[in-house]
Parts: sequence; structure tokens; C-alpha cells
Amino acid sequence: MAIRKIPLPRRSSTAISLLLTFLLLSIVPAMAGEIAGTVTHLSGPLFALKTDGTRKALSQKSKVEAGDTLITEKRTYARIKFIDNSEVTLRPGSQLVVEKFSYDKKKPEQDSAVFNLVKGGLRAVSGNVGKRGDKDSYKMNTLSATIGIRGTHYGASHCTTDCGKLPSGLYVDVADGSIIVSNQGGEKVFDAGQFGYVPDSGSPPVSLPKDPGVGFNPPPAIPPPASRAAPAAPAKVDCEVR
Repeated sequence: MAIRKIPLPRRSSTAISLLLTFLLLSIVPAMAGEIAGTVTHLSGPLFALKTDGTRKALSQKSKVEAGDTLITEKRTYARIKFIDNSEVTLRPGSQLVVEKFSYDKKKPEQDSAVFNLVKGGLRAVSGNVGKRGDKDSYKMNTLSATIGIRGTHYGASHCTTDCGKLPSGLYVDVADGSIIVSNQGGEKVFDAGQFGYVPDSGSPPVSLPKDPGVGFNPPPAIPPPASRAAPAAPAKVDCEVR
């Protein structure tokens, strides 16, 4: 007896294509970095090194994602406004990693802003992540210390050979509030209007008698932060650098 082959139903190539498209659309958003902020001011080339290794040129209104490494060129100043209304202004020759940024105005317990200043310097004005919830929600890591802030305006620059004749190390200053700079060598409090220096992670922070002259002079295209141009009423500030 001859064996009769029963033909199998042919799959629709259109249906398969639609299924694959649906799966891809479902996966891509999950893989993409979370939006952390927006470039608001720019005076030159700014790049973002993405987590997949690609390099992307940014312009005003470009989105910054968690995981991006922001890179300013030799003469570039760039300001990024984050989704919690905080701001960071990078000076030329800087690299800042946005390691993590999570903010939901209805869930302060989930706040998290973690940065890594690889090189160069910045000025930062804290937003909601730095003003509410756990004091450890905000961290600015550097080679010499970790800066934790709570409702303040400060500057940080890690100098190597890019600060003229200044010795290498971390330089900090406070425009509003106070900070505690601490590392393996000890800790020290700096109030508004004061300057500090940390040679390395094992040396204690020290006070400087005046502005060391690190240099942070953005062009007119980068206006002063709102808190410096028009200071708000004094408020209790707890800013910690560990």
C-alpha cells in the first residue's frame, strides 16, 4: 500500500514578518537607555559615547541617556538639564559618565543619580534627586573622592596636566550651602565661598586660602545657572563628599 503524504499547511510569510516586527519593537525600547536629560546650551562639539560603543554627536535639544559618556572637545562648554531639574555644565576637555539616572516625582524612594567624572571639570546645581529622599541618592564619583550632595551648587575639577601649573588632584568650591569632603585620608567641611583641594584618594582634603584659578569661564552662549544669577533664599543644605 502506498503511503499518502499529508501536506502541511504553508505558513504565511506575511504573518511571520509581522510577528518578527512585533518582537523587535518590543525588545528595542527595553534595550535603549533611559532618558536622563537634555542638552540645553552648547558652545562647540559635544559627543556621547553610547553603551554599545558607538559615538554620537550631540546638539542643543539632544537627549542624554543613562549610560552615556559625555565628551567635550578642547573649547566646548556644555550644559545638560536633567529630568529632575538639576543641571551640570561641563568645561572643555571633560568626560562625564551618566552611570545611572532614575527619577519619578511620585516615587522619591526610587531616586538615583550616579555620575563618574573621568576627567575635566564641571559645575552642578542639584535638582529634586539631590533635595529629597535618601542622602545617598546622588553620587558624583571622581578619582579622589565621591561627592554626595543635598540641595547645593558646587564645582569640581580633577586636574592632571590640564590646569596650568596647578598640582594634580581634585579641586572643589561651594557657591551655596556646605560640603563635606572625605576619603581614606580624612574629611573636612567647606562652606559657601570656600575652596578645597584633595591630592589623591589617600591624602586628606585641605582648605585653600583663595580661588586656585582652575578656570571655568564659559562664553555668553552658556549663561550662569539660575541659582547663581539670582540666588534663592537661604535654605538648610546638607552636602556630603565621600
